[in-house]
Amino acid sequence: MLTYAEALEKVLSTVRQLPSEDVALEDLCDRFLSAPVEAAFDLPRFDNSAVDGFGVLLSDVSAATESSAAHLVLTDTIHAGESGSVPVLARGQTVKILTGAPVPPSVEAVIMREFCDEENGAVSVKTQATASENIRRKGDEVKQGQEVLPAGVQVTPPVVGLIASFGHERFSVTKQPRVAVVVTGDELVKPGGSLKDGQIYESNSFALAAAVKAMGLPRCVTIHALDSREATTSAFQQAIDQADVIISAGGVSVGEHDYVKVALEEDLKAQTVFWRIAIKPGKPVYFGFIDQQIDGEARPQRKLIFGLPGNPVSALVTFNLFVKPALRKMQGAAEPAKMPWAGVLESDLKKKPGRMDFVRGILGCSPAGALSVSPTRGQDSHMLSGLAKANCLIQFPADSERIAKGQCIQLELLDWHS
Repeated sequence: MLTYAEALEKVLSTVRQLPSEDVALEDLCDRFLSAPVEAAFDLPRFDNSAVDGFGVLLSDVSAATESSAAHLVLTDTIHAGESGSVPVLARGQTVKILTGAPVPPSVEAVIMREFCDEENGAVSVKTQATASENIRRKGDEVKQGQEVLPAGVQVTPPVVGLIASFGHERFSVTKQPRVAVVVTGDELVKPGGSLKDGQIYESNSFALAAAVKAMGLPRCVTIHALDSREATTSAFQQAIDQADVIISAGGVSVGEHDYVKVALEEDLKAQTVFWRIAIKPGKPVYFGFIDQQIDGEARPQRKLIFGLPGNPVSALVTFNLFVKPALRKMQGAAEPAKMPWAGVLESDLKKKPGRMDFVRGILGCSPAGALSVSPTRGQDSHMLSGLAKANCLIQFPADSERIAKGQCIQLELLDWHS
């Protein structure tokens, strides 16, 4: 069986990035840039004041102190947004400059108004100044033509503000994938319905759709298939017709009513990349794809298919490990898989060797200030309560049988919103 690292590499190497589209500023957040942000002009565009204060010549205030102020003549006031004639300072003069207002070339520093007294057209300055003090110089942040952010960055509120500061109303981002969720099982009843003996409420489609929504993606299509080959094939065909990524939960193992693999391979001619991985939970994961030729397009559209286990914890853990990185890469993410963190284990862990375990854990801070992690109660693959309390997955290496308390271990954050 493949290792976790091998399986993830195969997933990411199979993914194709989607085309780009221009999106309005108000809809940019959480999307991925498909083009770099380049400075259309210098930032700041002009020398401007960082404070409300008074523009001075350094020589006029070189000896100024609290007890021996420099006395200057106020000649003008400059407000933010003003344009027109630019005052020129002469010896013994000052100009009042408000925050964000242009600073005339003759001004060598701006002294905060807190260190000045103004009365009847005269200003007493009670402190010295250094060159360019409180002046934001043109191009200090970025120069015109400079790359400010590369393609592949996920847009955050500061990124939206930066793009807007260059005057863009819209910007190029990668299209978002459409996702469909297929759940299988005769025993499943939609929440709100009445349960008969042997039936359970279906939760996987809601949990997986919520995981997709938490990434900022459009609402999922959800389809429930009964336990038959025909129903399973039909459900997958519906999903393939409507989505770029199909996620199924259940029916992927070797049971008598597990039809996912045969429906995909034999009925729908999907190309299987792998089936079964040496991990726990989530051993019977299926991953494959179907390339569809679309009229007018030179390159076939690739539909990714993830067959996840039916146990709720296994489905969500494997979504986090494999589906989320694939969805991020389809959107052009520079880092599809998040870098692991590290923490000090608060209690012993034991297992049989052979598979990498992803233990649900709670990452916190020790009294000494170090990151520490403890496993949650309820580690069985059907126990959602343990995963609901967790904020990380502890990586328990395949060849290890025991990790002792106090050891530093790798972990993956369960950040559903990124």
